[in-house]
Amino acid sequence: MNKLDLDKKKIEYARSLARKIAVDVQTFVEKKSTISTERTICRLLGIDGVDRNGIPLPNVVVDHIKSSGLLNDGAAYIIGKAIIETNLSPQKIAEEIAQEKIELSKITINDELKIKESLQPYVDSMINLIKQNKKIREDYINKIGEGLQPYLYVIVATGNIYEDVIQAQAAARQGADIIAVIRSTGQSLLDYVPFGPTTEGFGGTFATQENFRIMRKALDEVSEELGRYIRLVNYASGLCMPEISAMGAIERLDVMLNDALYGILFRDINMQRTIIDQYFSRVISGFSGIIINTGEDNYLTTADAYEEAHTVLTSQFINEQLALFAGIPEEQMGLGHAFEMNPELKNGFLYELAQAEMAREIFPNAPLKYMPPTKYMTGNIFKGHVQDAMFNVVSIFTKQGIQLLGMLTEAIHTPLMSDRYLSIENAKYIFNNLRDISDEIEFKKNGIIQKRAYQVLDESIDLLEKMSKDGLFNSLTKGIFANIKRPLDGGKGLEGVFDKGKHYFNPFITKMLEGN
Repeated sequence: MNKLDLDKKKIEYARSLARKIAVDVQTFVEKKSTISTERTICRLLGIDGVDRNGIPLPNVVVDHIKSSGLLNDGAAYIIGKAIIETNLSPQKIAEEIAQEKIELSKITINDELKIKESLQPYVDSMINLIKQNKKIREDYINKIGEGLQPYLYVIVATGNIYEDVIQAQAAARQGADIIAVIRSTGQSLLDYVPFGPTTEGFGGTFATQENFRIMRKALDEVSEELGRYIRLVNYASGLCMPEISAMGAIERLDVMLNDALYGILFRDINMQRTIIDQYFSRVISGFSGIIINTGEDNYLTTADAYEEAHTVLTSQFINEQLALFAGIPEEQMGLGHAFEMNPELKNGFLYELAQAEMAREIFPNAPLKYMPPTKYMTGNIFKGHVQDAMFNVVSIFTKQGIQLLGMLTEAIHTPLMSDRYLSIENAKYIFNNLRDISDEIEFKKNGIIQKRAYQVLDESIDLLEKMSKDGLFNSLTKGIFANIKRPLDGGKGLEGVFDKGKHYFNPFITKMLEGN
């Protein structure tokens, strides 16, 4: 596949620059951890539920470890000591901490081998559960099949998980292949994960483990009814990024929005916190068979799609390398981009086609996530439907993997069931009629499309060269992406970052990387 006649040596060079940036990031990550990473270890050891004040037990345990001055040793080491001392399970230990019956700082056991052995049954139990979930997904797909790529992807967002179930099943019956339950506004800034089923949200529904379980069950039911596996999406981002990945692995979610930079740029979460959390979050997703979706499409909501196209490609290169460090195979990298070209731009469709084809050719095995027009949707539903149709043409022409369908009522209201129906009908009509068009048409040599691709690749290499000298953190302080500047020590969540002590270990990372 080389319709654009891209220079392969330039692509390899760009990857080498991105890898250098990622190596520097990983060197930083290896020395530090965060309170959210430690809460994730608690969850994977089986700690769940809330205390009498409604505070999640993973928060109770990690807050206790922190207030006891033991955080540098990490949750696994401290809980392992408590297991030996009390002969209780991690869950019982958490409950007793909540009831102030255990004081972790008074435990003096320090035999590291025995501590690791005490944790092993709980680690193995969770690893086996996640492996089993992965097998259930594979068995479903082998038994009942799935939709063709590009997968038709829609969102539900009622705020009430039980209403979301009705809308999600309706969308699947209309033809959707993937359902995302969009999160309540502001959840990414909560430093805890809400507990239990929820029926009130703002612009979406809270991501909780019980809500994941309820929606997974509903989609399994409709998958069996339709004879087509329906994937479930949520958002592993924000201050609880790795915790949500763990919950998704436990409840068999299939896709996670999981960008290394999105929280930094668009939620003002501290960059050190986010970069550390994204690593463990992605290790979990990689091991679980979960496709990650990166967020480059968001850059184009604040920056111009024509002028800043090279930043999207640059970020895709970096996200790819960071994902490889976390053990994510290319087939699980839903690298993002978006159809956000200004409709008034002459030949804008050709430039968009060049960008999408370039992403396809540079990342041939990735199920690219292609996002619909939003920035230039005006509320004119007729024009909006045409914009969505052109977006769908680019998608099938360039063999995208995951297609979030545009809504003709974008910029008016949260989609109604009828809006989704029209969008699915639009996509199915175009995808069916143009199914093999990509294999039938070649691009004019040195025409507008090829030249545009060369230009964007060259500009991306220029930026990667600069970033490989400055490093990722310094580059973010300069507003490289989305025209947004973030300081190294600014934003939310820095107080949750700490240096790993001499006893620190994370028993899940090694197991999960070995499993991949």
